[in-house]
Amino acid sequence: MQKWLKMTASDLGRGIGAGEIDPVALTQTYLDAIDAHELKDRIYARTTHARALAEAGAAAERAKSGARLSLLDGVPISWKDLFDTAGTGTEAGSKLLDGRVPDVDAVALANATSMGLVCLGKTHMSELAFSGLGYNPVTGTPPCVNDADAVPGGSSSGAAASVAFDLAAAGIGSDTGGSVRIPAAWNDLVGLKTTAGRLTLEGVVPLALKFDTIGPLTRSVEDATHLLAVMEGGKVADLRGASLKGRRFAVLRTKMLDDTREQPRAAFESAVERLKAAGASVDYINVPEVEDALNLSSRLITSEAYGLWKDVIEANPDVMYEKILERFRIGAEHSAADYVAGWGALESARAGYDAATCGYDAVLGPSSAVMPPNLERLNTDEGYYVTENLLALRNTRVGNMLGLCSLSLPTGVPSCGIMFLCAPDMEEHLLRIGAAAEAVLT
Repeated sequence: MQKWLKMTASDLGRGIGAGEIDPVALTQTYLDAIDAHELKDRIYARTTHARALAEAGAAAERAKSGARLSLLDGVPISWKDLFDTAGTGTEAGSKLLDGRVPDVDAVALANATSMGLVCLGKTHMSELAFSGLGYNPVTGTPPCVNDADAVPGGSSSGAAASVAFDLAAAGIGSDTGGSVRIPAAWNDLVGLKTTAGRLTLEGVVPLALKFDTIGPLTRSVEDATHLLAVMEGGKVADLRGASLKGRRFAVLRTKMLDDTREQPRAAFESAVERLKAAGASVDYINVPEVEDALNLSSRLITSEAYGLWKDVIEANPDVMYEKILERFRIGAEHSAADYVAGWGALESARAGYDAATCGYDAVLGPSSAVMPPNLERLNTDEGYYVTENLLALRNTRVGNMLGLCSLSLPTGVPSCGIMFLCAPDMEEHLLRIGAAAEAVLT
C-alpha cells in the first residue's frame, strides 16, 4: 500500500477502475501517512478524516457497481486553505479569518466532489495568498522537499508540500502572480495556471479578483488535465499522440532571463536543448510590452487586494505578518484614476504581446529566476527578503498580467522548472504541449 503514496492520481484512478485498489484502503493509507508524518502540522492546516472516509466509501460502492464518475473517482487530494469547505475552517492562512467556517463548499471543490474526488483536508498557505515565498510565521510555513532550510514557494505552499511529501495524490491551489507555478517548480511538480475566468472563483477567498485563478499541483500533466476537467465540469483534454515535432517555441528574453541565477538558468537552457532535440524549433525574442505589463502589476494587484481587504485589515492589523500588511497597504497609494489608467495601459500591452507571439505554439522561460530562499536569512536580512520575493514571482507574473494560461514542468534539476505560456483559454493546447515536453524532460 505504501507504493500508492508515490503514484500519480491518474494511475491510482486506473487501479481503482481495474479493481486493484480499494478507495477506502487508499484514503486510509493517506490519512495514516499524514497522521504519522513529523511535518504534518506544517503542511496541513486541518484534515477532514470523516469526510474523506465517507467519500471513499461511496467511491468504493460505485467502483463495485461499475458506476464510477470519472477516472479520478476515489482518489484523495488536498485543497489550499482558501477553498470554502462546508463545516471545516477556511482561514486563508490569516488570523484575520480565525474561526471562519463556511456552510457550503467552493464550487470547484463541489464539482470535484461530484466527480468522486476525495477531500483529505486543507493545506497551509501564505497569508491571504499574498507572497510567492511560502513563508507564513502566523499560521505555519510548509517545508521544501529539496531543502529543509528553505521556503517551499507560495502562496500554494502546503498544496505543493502535500504532494511532494507523499501526503496527497494531488493538491489544488490558486495563482494570482505565480502561486501555483512557484511551489510546483521548487518542489519538482507540475503546476497549471488556468486563464482568469475559466474556473469559477465562487467560494474561494479572494486576493485580486481580476487576476485570481485556480490550478492543480500534480505529479504529471495527465493528472493536471483530469483535475481541470473535474473542477470545471468539462471534457478531459485528449493528450494522445502529443508530439514536439514541428512545434514553434519562443524564449522570452525580455525580463525573463534578467538576473536569473546560474542554476535555474542552466537547467532551463538544458531543457530547451532537449525540446529542440525532440523536434521543436526555438527562437529568442524581445517583447517590450512584457516589461510594460510587469511595471503595472503593483498598481493593479495591490489596488485590488487592498480594496477588497482594507476594512478587515485595518480593523485588526496587529494580527498580520508585517511584510504582508505592508504589501497590502501599498494599494492605498494608488487612486481610482491610477487604477483605471493602469488597466488601459495593460490592455494595450496585452495586445502588443499577442501580436508578437501569435505565431508560436508557446512562449518559454524559467519558472523562477531564483532557487528556494533560505528561511533564516529571510528573517534576518531585509534586502534579501525583498530581492528574493520580487525575483521569485517576476517570471510567473508575466502570465498573470498578460492574461495567459501557463504550465510549469520539472526540468530534472531539483527546484528548477521550465514554464510554458499560451494564449488565453488555450489550456487544451498547452496541456498537449506539456505532455509531449514532459516525456522528453523526464
